[in-house]
Amino acid sequence: MDRSYRFTALGTEWHIETAHELSGMLKSRIERRLEEYDKAYSRFRGDSVVAGMRRGSGQYEFPDDFSRLFGFYQALYHLTDGKVTPLIGSALEQAGYDQTYSLEVGEITEVPALDKVIHWDGASTIETDRAITFDIGAAGKGYAVDIIADMLEAEAEKEYIIDASGDMRHRGDGDTIGLEHPFDPTKIIGTMRLKNKSLCASSINRRAWRGLHHVFDPTSLSPVADVVATWAVADDTMTADGLATALFFVRDAGDLQRTFNFSFVRIFADGSVDYTPGLEGELYI
Repeated sequence: MDRSYRFTALGTEWHIETAHELSGMLKSRIERRLEEYDKAYSRFRGDSVVAGMRRGSGQYEFPDDFSRLFGFYQALYHLTDGKVTPLIGSALEQAGYDQTYSLEVGEITEVPALDKVIHWDGASTIETDRAITFDIGAAGKGYAVDIIADMLEAEAEKEYIIDASGDMRHRGDGDTIGLEHPFDPTKIIGTMRLKNKSLCASSINRRAWRGLHHVFDPTSLSPVADVVATWAVADDTMTADGLATALFFVRDAGDLQRTFNFSFVRIFADGSVDYTPGLEGELYI
């Protein structure tokens, strides 16, 4: 693949490599679609659907494909005993990861149970009993990658790599991907072979401030401490993204593996490493 398309969307850098040059029309459609996605789900802009949820209770209409995303969140919520939740946004904002990136730490209040404040119709509409801060950061960017992949494939692009700042989807001949060291971005701790799969990573050194980081535990109201980095490989990017987050909250990944088809690597704070047997790759630690 020798055609490269770079742009900024959803507050991050995107890089798409394809075998053929993408048309200007398709590029415009991609950027417009991501703008629509941002206007629905971003908690960092005042005109989004999510911003309205912060202002009060009511009924909120999301895009038609919302059911796949929210259904996945519900599965992760139950598999992690409520620790992966789209209601974590309030705790993140109170900790300083807010609309203005103030990084000013305030009082962090209890995160409500998902089924106590949200009523879902099974499709694209949810009703809330109170004002909430809705956050899809655990799997949302991965889902956006899948949406763009569907657009490429609809245009007969069968070979591509989409990289949205580390959330990657690959189609075509295999590629070897380095796994960034969680404490030294100039080094890697191993490699993984990626072919017709998605790879997502999460680490506590990303989006860190004042001794805090973005992977928050809603039960302890503090950042997780036991796991420092995760990588997950799955057939689609939403699943890989969400599982890379879920791996921070479960000591035993068995329930996740019985529910989803994926492979993973994770590093614990004590330096130990957990990974899927038969992983297609190589670890140096």
